[in-house]
Order: sequence, then C-alpha cells, then structure tokens
Amino acid sequence: MILHRYIIRQVIPIFFAALLFFVLLLSLIDLFANLWKYLSYEAPLSSIGMVVILYIPKCISYALPISLLFSIAYAFGELYSKNELTIIFTSGIPLWNAAFPVIVLGLCLSIVSFFFDDMIVLPTLKAKKSLSRTLLHQQNTGSNSDVVVKTEEGRLVYVVDFYNDEEQSLNGLTIIERNAAGELLSIIRSRKALWNGSEWSLENPLMYHWDGDTFIASILPEAMHFMEKPGTFRRSAIDVEELSAAQAALYIQDLKRAGLPIVSALTDLYKRYAFAVTPFIVILLSLSLGGFFKKNVLLMSLLSSLVSAVIYYVAQMISTMLAKLSYIPPLAGAWAPVFIFIVIGIIMIRFART
Repeated sequence: MILHRYIIRQVIPIFFAALLFFVLLLSLIDLFANLWKYLSYEAPLSSIGMVVILYIPKCISYALPISLLFSIAYAFGELYSKNELTIIFTSGIPLWNAAFPVIVLGLCLSIVSFFFDDMIVLPTLKAKKSLSRTLLHQQNTGSNSDVVVKTEEGRLVYVVDFYNDEEQSLNGLTIIERNAAGELLSIIRSRKALWNGSEWSLENPLMYHWDGDTFIASILPEAMHFMEKPGTFRRSAIDVEELSAAQAALYIQDLKRAGLPIVSALTDLYKRYAFAVTPFIVILLSLSLGGFFKKNVLLMSLLSSLVSAVIYYVAQMISTMLAKLSYIPPLAGAWAPVFIFIVIGIIMIRFART
C-alpha cells in the first residue's frame, strides 16, 4: 500500500539518526565515567578504544527502544502538524491501519533484538568487562567462606568454613547425611578436603553415625565418595547478563541442584525475554504521543520519548527489585511492567486524536 510505504519512509531515516545519536551518547557516558581510571593505570589508547567498540552492541540494545519511540512520535507528530493524518482519517483510514507497518516493524525488532542480545551483545559485553578489569588491574577470586550446599535432593549437606579456589580445597568441612525423609543418618567431619580431579579426598575424616538416641563413632566406608564439583562451592562470579538464555537456564538448574538461591537469576532470565518486547511497547506509546504536539514537534517528541522511557525502565527496575526480594514471583517481576504498559498503550491509542 502506498500509504504504508510513505509512513515507513518517514520513520526509518529518523530512527537510524536517533539510534546513532543515542548510541554515541551512551558510549561517551561510559567512556568518560571510567576514563580517569584508565588513565591513572596508564592504559593504552588502543585498549581504551577497544573497550568503547565492545560496548557499542550493548549501547545499540539500550538505544533501540528509545530511538524507535522518538522516531515514530516525531514522524507522526510531523504528519499531524501538517494535517496529513487529518486527510488520512477523513478518508476513512483508522490510526491502527495507517500505523500497521510500524506495528509490524516493532514486532520484527522485538524478535531480532532478542537474538541480537543473545548472540552479539552478551559475548561483546563479557569481553568488554574482562578487558576493562584487566586495564584496571581488578582480579576476581572464586574463594568463598561460610558455604552451605545441598546435593542429591537434600540428602547430603556440605557445610564449609572456607573454600580455597586456588588449591581447590575445603577447609573446616562438615558433611551431613540424611535419608529421603530428611532424617539424620550421619555426620562426617574433616579438617581439610582436597579435590583430586574426580572426588574430594578428606584428611583424617571422623564419622558419627546416628543410631536414634546417640552419635556413635564409626569409620568412613571406602565405598563412600564425595564428587560434588568445586564450582559448586566457588563464589558466584557469574553474571546472568553475560550468559545466553540457554546457558542461564543451565546455570539456574545448577543453583537449584546445589540448594542455592535462584530467585535473582531466574528474575534476570525472565527479564531478558520481557525486555525483547520493549520495541513493540514503545510503538504503542509513540503512536498516541505523536498526536499530542502540533508545535515544537522535535523538542516535544524527544522530551516525551525520554520521559516515557524513564517511566518504563523505572517501573521495570522496581518490579525486578521486588521479585529479587521475593515480594512477588520472578515471572511477575519481569513481565508485569510489559503487560501494564501494553494496556496503557492500547488505551492511549483508543483515545488518541484521529
């Protein structure tokens, strides 16, 4: 349809110009926020430039929704101010029909943005953080203290005073053995346990068997092996935002198997799927915002876009925080703002000026 092609030609150039502007803005903000740190460690300019380049895909991910919001609000605002949409409406074409190509564009960008984040943004962001830590001489340690790990569906509970990641040792180890009903069977104590590549080798272990009334000292059976991987006890330096969706799901399974909290990681995983719907949400908002302004369309479209984006991201941040604090389920924390703003967008379009 000629009308649809005309509207797309109005939106696309503005979208790419806005995307370039916001990507540049976000890149400069990140650069100048850390530039003094890089210079204080005498980081090479080439390495600093590489940090900026590796951050560009993440900037595109952040900038895409707001660029889309601004471009559609501005394009439709211009059409309103020139009375072109008035002619379209008086000819019997409703707003949703005229905006059909940008709605399709939003759905396509929602799908593309998910795979773009999963396949391009995550690897480059991980590389950017790694290079940045190297330039700033920051080291990560996997050593951990006061560790409690449940395995075999809770039948074995490891209580560790300190896990040394460098030598892969468990210091101050207590292993509690329970049956399927959760009743205590035995307690094993060892001053230190070393990982030999396939299982933990306990130094001078002491085993106490519960006979129902008292603990009875016994010898650790040779057939008893403890093969929980060292990574289970390691301080979690894994950021779900640096994992693909498939890897994040496996990581959550590992946390669950080890009896560790999964709410935060599960919320972040759900949030990734929800964030991919953002381009579609901003289109619903921008279609109604475009009809509000007949003067200063550029300034007002930019301002309304920024305000709408801030409100949406703040709502998402609050719901995510509530989910991670277990006030609401992780699924609700990730998706509640999406459904709320979809409803708001539909209502705004329903009452938009036509």
